[in-house]
Amino acid sequence: MKYISTRGQAPSLSFEEVVLTGLASDGGLYVPEKLPEFSREEIASWAGLSYQELAFKVMAPFVDGEIPDDDLRGLIDKAYQSFRHQGIAPLVQTGHNEWILELFQGPTLAFKDFALQFLGHLLDYILKKRDQKVVVMGATSGDTGSAAIEGCRRCENIDIFILHPHNRVSNVQRRQMTTVLEDNVHNIALDGNFDDCQNMVKASFADQSFLPEGRQLVAVNSINWARIMAQIVYYFYASLALGGPHRPVSFSVPTGNFGDIFAGYLAKRMGLPIDQLVIATNSNDILHRAISNNDHSKQELQHTLSPSMDIMVSSNFERMLFDLYDRDGAAIAKLMEDFKSGAMHLDDKALAQARSLFASHKVDDDRMLEVIREVFENTEYLLDPHTAIGVDAARATRKNQDVPMVCLATAHPAKFPEAVQKAGQEEDPKLPHHMADLFDREERYEVLPNDATTVHEFMRSHLAC
Repeated sequence: MKYISTRGQAPSLSFEEVVLTGLASDGGLYVPEKLPEFSREEIASWAGLSYQELAFKVMAPFVDGEIPDDDLRGLIDKAYQSFRHQGIAPLVQTGHNEWILELFQGPTLAFKDFALQFLGHLLDYILKKRDQKVVVMGATSGDTGSAAIEGCRRCENIDIFILHPHNRVSNVQRRQMTTVLEDNVHNIALDGNFDDCQNMVKASFADQSFLPEGRQLVAVNSINWARIMAQIVYYFYASLALGGPHRPVSFSVPTGNFGDIFAGYLAKRMGLPIDQLVIATNSNDILHRAISNNDHSKQELQHTLSPSMDIMVSSNFERMLFDLYDRDGAAIAKLMEDFKSGAMHLDDKALAQARSLFASHKVDDDRMLEVIREVFENTEYLLDPHTAIGVDAARATRKNQDVPMVCLATAHPAKFPEAVQKAGQEEDPKLPHHMADLFDREERYEVLPNDATTVHEFMRSHLAC
């Protein structure tokens, strides 16, 4: 299995190389040269497998023997042993053929754990084999950072630096990152928004001259292919639990960076019968505007009660565009140049194809709070704000009531007490037992200006020998 850049000018890489590389040298994102495909009979034979066993079936073709099967199984087992629920990704019914896929059972209470617990063990395995030390640099709108830190905190060959927008993540999200005091963990609160953090990371990957000789940056954001690969698994898992592949299943995905729903699109291309894929956005609705009005323009970022989706530059949308434009790297490079100037517009063929693949819906804060109240009053099930957006989008766009609709629950409601309180809950939702003392733990982080020189100097001065 080889991996190629969406912009067509970077060398193709092996699986291990692409895990360590992140952004391609031409600024593009890596994707598999060819997707594995499974027959319905093969998918049906997986019914009843544990999550870990299913993960091996789905991910092994992407690794293509570079990691021995027994070692890959071991990495998968280690990745999910810290999840609190034995089902790993349990389903909860909230309406007629409406289901919540709980993706917050991992150690940091967010769906990012599915990919980042695996990626941490995978990186440790590859680096030990190569006797290599690297620097992990990532940007977070709230959940990626804590999951990446949890995955990398015990890795001897990694120094990890996570940038989050100062005062724009929830207190729980911040403390999940800043109370991890291992020597190799460094948190930077950047004066700016998430897009500023993401742009800083991208620029740093493009010019790594600030690092000492022998060190390189490794991505933990969803630009890293291994993250997308790991997220494909739970689409298969949910579908099999609800009668797939003998009947189709639909999915509604709250998304800002397009990585989570892109994994669903890949699952469909790999042979999973998926009826609808719903893009659910908050008021930062660039993805909804792109699908509904062909308006992929940058607008002022709004600070909402669903901060993990406060994103205006959806990195993984480039991977989708690559397929929409028949894998024409030159066309993608031109589109991304247009977007850098402020806006891009899809041609008629690409737009029609996008609309055939995805529905989309925008949900503002007021409506999101109403959905939290409505669902709790009807079911006594408490949604976090991002999941509530997914539920509302599912109900607004749903075509067929006979097809199960799965709404991805991307985070535990305890991570967002402000939204839960505003929705009318008298008490904050309780953190799980293993995190009950979170607000008593010591914090450590550095507030830095949105300036690359300052950030790079901080990183250089905090690298372990």
